[in-house]
Amino acid sequence: MHYVIYLQKKARVQREMTLQDMYNQDSFDDDDEEDSDWEPMQKHVEIMKWFCTNCTMVNLDDIVHCDICGEHKESGILRHGFFASPFQDGLMDVESEVKEKYKELRSGVSVSSSCTAIGFDERMLLHSEVEMKSHPHPERADRLRAIAASLATAGIFPGRCYPIPAREITREELKMVHSMEQIEAVELTSHIYASYFTPDTYANEHSARAARLAAGLCADLAAAIFSGRAKNGFALVRPPGHHAGVRQAMGFCLHNNAAIAALAAQAAGAKKVLIVDWDVHHGNGTQEIFEQNKSVLYISLHRHEGGKFYPGTGAADEVGIQGAEGYCVNIPWSRGGVGDNDYVFAFQNVVLPIASEFAPDFTIISAGFDAARGDPLGCCDVTPAGYAQMTHMLNVLSGGKLLVILEGGYNLRSISSSATSVIKVLLGENPGCELHHCAPSKAGLQTVLEVLKIQMNFWPTLAPHFTKLQSQWEIYASKSKKKQIKKVRRAEAPIWWKWGRKRLLYNILKGHLRVKSKGY
Repeated sequence: MHYVIYLQKKARVQREMTLQDMYNQDSFDDDDEEDSDWEPMQKHVEIMKWFCTNCTMVNLDDIVHCDICGEHKESGILRHGFFASPFQDGLMDVESEVKEKYKELRSGVSVSSSCTAIGFDERMLLHSEVEMKSHPHPERADRLRAIAASLATAGIFPGRCYPIPAREITREELKMVHSMEQIEAVELTSHIYASYFTPDTYANEHSARAARLAAGLCADLAAAIFSGRAKNGFALVRPPGHHAGVRQAMGFCLHNNAAIAALAAQAAGAKKVLIVDWDVHHGNGTQEIFEQNKSVLYISLHRHEGGKFYPGTGAADEVGIQGAEGYCVNIPWSRGGVGDNDYVFAFQNVVLPIASEFAPDFTIISAGFDAARGDPLGCCDVTPAGYAQMTHMLNVLSGGKLLVILEGGYNLRSISSSATSVIKVLLGENPGCELHHCAPSKAGLQTVLEVLKIQMNFWPTLAPHFTKLQSQWEIYASKSKKKQIKKVRRAEAPIWWKWGRKRLLYNILKGHLRVKSKGY
């Protein structure tokens, strides 16, 4: 998540190495100062480059497709979403099929009967990084534009979903989640042209309002869904929120939208709220806010790698504090590249068993799509079908009272296709290919077993899952051990190689003489 800082440091190092900087820093001898007409032999050559619209990665000007994601230099993804061809500024062939598919549905669906609500306001697009850096910031307004373009092209929004009016969250509502110091720090940015909470968490004069709008939309969606005015909803909002804690804004996040939505649902009458966070980064802010609260169950699936992956929190043994142990469930992946099978496997054996026992009245998904295939920060492998399947699995809880809130996700094609797949499930469509019998990776199985061993102390329903998977692990480990032994034996050097040339000759001669003496 901090590659912007890395690029800045890299650029600074390179800048210190130039001849011009050495000259300006008076690093030449005194005799050189007399050479007033001295000019460097090599003139500075400006390298032309462009940044990919889809993934923000830098490319040389003479190539037309991004070296990282393959997106065309003149991509139309901001006009047509993921339906835009990645190879040129146009539409893929499927676009006509999509419009034809939804033409009939759109003509027969009125706003009143559309039960899926969307929270969106264009003023959130004004939140941007003012200072020009060596690389575009990944959390950018184009994220919302690409999703909105995809939904419009598919005829989903506007069309099958309806908007809720936007409002700014009040200070009184924010105080239920954040400290006054944090609230005032965010407010202060509205009087500053450009500012930073952390090196990667920026603000401009529009950021505070954007954060209030995002939080207000999430709160109102939660209240509308729980009260029955909407069946479910998707909050197409930014800045994201799950890193924002009680006292600090960080990790691109200013106000914690999911936490505000959870309390809004409780204010509307929900007694128990479930938050499932599948953003690739641990939602340290959400965990901090609710780690002492037994009425909110927080479950997070994220890359952790022993605390080496940002933000470093979210180990399996972080379970809640002060009487709320077990109401914080962390599923920390030990590596990158985690895909659909591991996520669905974790849902089947950890998320759903605990959630079902908790029996929430309202469910929130902190839906970061940075674990998606192609994301430059998450480097994982979850597909749109995987996100759709997880949404479908959670939709059976809380009587379908489900709110999905956008968090991270920085590859526009990945984030827009994944968000569209999730919203289709909210609209009642099947997730497509169902992933019932998912074989996890070895690392994924180890992580799930680690979590079960800890969490079954608080959730008895997990014990059968642990016993079953433990036996599977023992069989797997036994097979792996046998394979390992075979490999070792196959690789074992012959005895004559171990002896060496002199000892081999000695043993051959010794054996020959022994045989000869017996013959006499």
